[in-house]
Amino acid sequence: MRYNVLACDYDETLATNGQVAEETIEALERLSRAGFKLLMVTGRELDDLLSVFPHPVLFDLIVAENGGLLYDPRQRTRDALAAPPPAELAERLRAEGVRPLGVGRVLIATREPHDVPVLRAIRELGLELQVIYNKGAVMVLPPGVNKASGLCAALDRLSLSRHSVVAVGDGENDHAFLTAAECGAAVANALPALKDACDLPLDAANGRGVAELAARLLAGDLDELDLPRHHVLLGHAGEEEVRLPTYGLGLLVAGPSGSGKSTVTTALLERLNGDGYQCVIVDPEGDYAEHPGVTVLGDPDRAPAVDEVMHVLEQPSQSVVVNLIGLQLRDRPAYFAELLPRLTGLRAKLGHPHWLILDEAHHLMPAEVRHVPLQGPGDVGALLMITVHPDALSPAALRLVTSTIAVGKEPGDTLAAFATALGLSAPSLRPAPKSDIALWQDGTEHARALTLAPARAERTRHRRKYAAGTMAKDKSFYFTGPQERLRLRARNLHTFVELSEGVDDDTWLHHLRRGDYSAWIRDKLGDAELADEVAAVEQAHGELSPRDGRRRVADLIGARYTLPAEPTDFDPDHKDR
Repeated sequence: MRYNVLACDYDETLATNGQVAEETIEALERLSRAGFKLLMVTGRELDDLLSVFPHPVLFDLIVAENGGLLYDPRQRTRDALAAPPPAELAERLRAEGVRPLGVGRVLIATREPHDVPVLRAIRELGLELQVIYNKGAVMVLPPGVNKASGLCAALDRLSLSRHSVVAVGDGENDHAFLTAAECGAAVANALPALKDACDLPLDAANGRGVAELAARLLAGDLDELDLPRHHVLLGHAGEEEVRLPTYGLGLLVAGPSGSGKSTVTTALLERLNGDGYQCVIVDPEGDYAEHPGVTVLGDPDRAPAVDEVMHVLEQPSQSVVVNLIGLQLRDRPAYFAELLPRLTGLRAKLGHPHWLILDEAHHLMPAEVRHVPLQGPGDVGALLMITVHPDALSPAALRLVTSTIAVGKEPGDTLAAFATALGLSAPSLRPAPKSDIALWQDGTEHARALTLAPARAERTRHRRKYAAGTMAKDKSFYFTGPQERLRLRARNLHTFVELSEGVDDDTWLHHLRRGDYSAWIRDKLGDAELADEVAAVEQAHGELSPRDGRRRVADLIGARYTLPAEPTDFDPDHKDR
């Protein structure tokens, strides 16, 4: 389910001439029984609204005074969402004979043509206030207070997200309100400018239009409604922007190690976070432990409890990295099998999270897993899976894929491997100048070569995993020595530095002279810059003692990666240990 909140304007949307028809009330009651949250967002003063509308408890919250006041109908609490207007303004308008004149907790309201003395009074009193119009009504409010800000305050109170909201209105003051929602609808009697700007013009007017919208929500008809204004930028094909939908997408990012999968994911994640989508990144190897704007749960010593993850995710503004680096490889599928139903349950209840991102997805849903408890990507909003080998991923997970991004020097081979895993024909791909990724959508015959739109702030790739995590056996470094009598495994850079301190000089020099250290860093860690620096030490091995060579390499690693704060023999402050 894409939406779980309906937010309605009152006058000439829910109501006709101030009254709401019984069939409209019944339609809203059906929505409420189905688990939808109902919000009213109106320009009316609250007491005025309550005098004409006898069913306020039908709504979970009411935003009155055009975003200035939040009312809980069950608790009967009233909370001003901004400072009250200066008393001198209302006094002056009364003295000038402005009628009608309503003074609320935050709002001052009248009608045209009294906007002329209102604007003059604001200017002459030197006040910072805004004037908002709505079909002849004139509303004076503090800067930044409108129906959109009021909607957001109500959603915050209920731990809901604007990306799960359908909003419906009819007038000038509803533009920001509809834009703030994921889907903005306009009843048939709405102003032409609002109908032109909205996502969904309704066929019926007033309350009948709201009943029409409620029926479509109950039927799930709006889940597949394409909303291009919310699509996330991926890259460019020449001058054309290529964007992806933010709901119902099953996206696979595949390619060899070090080919740019993390670069693609980081760019998308940055843009999704920037637009307020809640993302859950399940991170088996610690690759996202330093990503900005997210809460990281788990570390090399422990995986987070599922209850801990769910508690943080109750706040829709908070994206989460579930760091599983402290969990053995064999235990990761079971952890994910426990986490996934909890995520789908949370989304069904609160309408978020919006994106589930699975790094090293084959660690979580390996080929041996026959069942994945998702009917489609929409059960978690959108699904992004990252893998080196598509054929190592569960066939049930592969069936959720609607689009594939291939990275690396041979994207056609990656797409062919994915197609083979699903029993499909591989798409054709025409290379394009400066392209660095390929996009294959919905099993079409042709894939597109694109240039990725990069993230504004690049993340240091794999920093935490390489520094202190547990790297796979085929990526670890092995000290073997000249006669291969040893087999000491360095699972990360920390253990590499520790083991290099303890091995004999012959073993250290054996690997140094062969260039094994820089080759490992370049080929397995994908860090060409550090590899070049270590290679320079290797080339100068004849000028350095084994002790100095160890110190140089350790210093280069320590400067680039965050190693645990433990002194070693290479630490200049502990030379005499």
